[in-house]
Amino acid sequence: MPQATNYDAIVIGTSQGGRFLPIALAKAGRKVALIERDHIGGVCVNVGCTPTKTMVASARLAYLARRGADYGIHIGPISVDLQAVRTRKQGIVEGARLGYKSRLTAAQELDLLRGQAHFTAPKTLEVSFNGGETREITAPLIVIDTGDRPEQLEIKGIESVPVLNSTTLMELDTLPEHLLIIGGGYIGLEFGQMFRRFGSQVTIIQRGPRLLRSEDEDVSDEITKILREEGTTVLTGTIPQQVEPLSGGRIQLTVRTPQGEQQLIGSHLLAASGRVPNTEDLTPEAAGIQLNKEGYIQVNEQLETSVPGIYAMGDVKGGPAFTHISYDDFRILRTNLLEHGNASTQGRLVPYTIFIDPQLGRVGLSENEARKQGRNIRVAKLPMNAVPRALETGETRGFMKAIVDAETQQILGCAILSIEGGEIMTIIQVAMMGKLPYTALKEGTFTHPLLAEGLNALFMTLDS
Repeated sequence: MPQATNYDAIVIGTSQGGRFLPIALAKAGRKVALIERDHIGGVCVNVGCTPTKTMVASARLAYLARRGADYGIHIGPISVDLQAVRTRKQGIVEGARLGYKSRLTAAQELDLLRGQAHFTAPKTLEVSFNGGETREITAPLIVIDTGDRPEQLEIKGIESVPVLNSTTLMELDTLPEHLLIIGGGYIGLEFGQMFRRFGSQVTIIQRGPRLLRSEDEDVSDEITKILREEGTTVLTGTIPQQVEPLSGGRIQLTVRTPQGEQQLIGSHLLAASGRVPNTEDLTPEAAGIQLNKEGYIQVNEQLETSVPGIYAMGDVKGGPAFTHISYDDFRILRTNLLEHGNASTQGRLVPYTIFIDPQLGRVGLSENEARKQGRNIRVAKLPMNAVPRALETGETRGFMKAIVDAETQQILGCAILSIEGGEIMTIIQVAMMGKLPYTALKEGTFTHPLLAEGLNALFMTLDS
């Protein structure tokens, strides 16, 4: 093998943080290698945020079209052209992908290497290029941003049937007649509602006693109610036992429910029970990088691994698996590596939105978490049918909920299950960032009749 090529920094992977960090390093005068084995943009651009939310928009339009009569608008029969939905989705993905590629290739002092990297020593990598050749590269600074991927199902007979994941499901050209979804988390719920609105029969199988187990019970219960109202079958406390193929391409899934064993017949099976890190191909043991028991890279509050000078960012390090967290990881590394700062993950707020409809926007502590911490709290809660804008738009499902410290009046967290729930949540997040008491929102003046105006009424419930 030829002599190793030396760089000042190497970044492995091009997700949200991995796209920006190498450009920042290069602009600072570092010679940088950026390695990507697949499409630029990582999960978010290619198979996550961008394509799924594009398809969610199509599904919502189908839902609204069917509700036309509720608004006095009469529309003819509604049909869904899944190929056209997919084409629209792919066009947006490719546009974003090309935009990111052009910015990376235009950067000075930045080499974009297309291939698979693996460690051969703590600061040395071998890159197997997609064209077949190999090269050894070294750097004193290495950042790992390889993300994660859908976890495979482990059920008796699973090898005998085709199994979809969150990536392959979006490539279907025809609607599933009956989509069986194993997993009641974010991915399972977003795809479940989406394909139900497209016209598929959908069954969600959740091993735990309720959907979205990290949320408060009232949030989980309301979301389950909404999904069932739209015709989705939700089975909780249900454990898959065996799967087998039937004639005509159908699938039989045997499950154990609280009422006993049951056979479900579907046309397609989606695995949405979890994700696993992309670490094994990196051979991290060759560098001495420590992993946790799930295979995620262990990092400290400055995102440094067990090996000095090697960092990890984004989903590959575990923790909150959100694109905006990967971007915040980039800001931490930029601050510390280029600006000589001391940024860390300690105490950062983690906002997120689940793009079901109505959306669930969340930030800070849930009621359960606050009570487990022994905090003295007050809980504000307001149904959406008490918000004028929700009534006017016919979007009254869900509620607003906020957790407040009873002594300091500081907002500790919120759950906004509402149309545009993520946007409303962000208003509360900004108040939390500014350490405003809840009374600032209670007495604030919001444009009438926006959804945000409901925050007045939400926090007024604490004084009633």
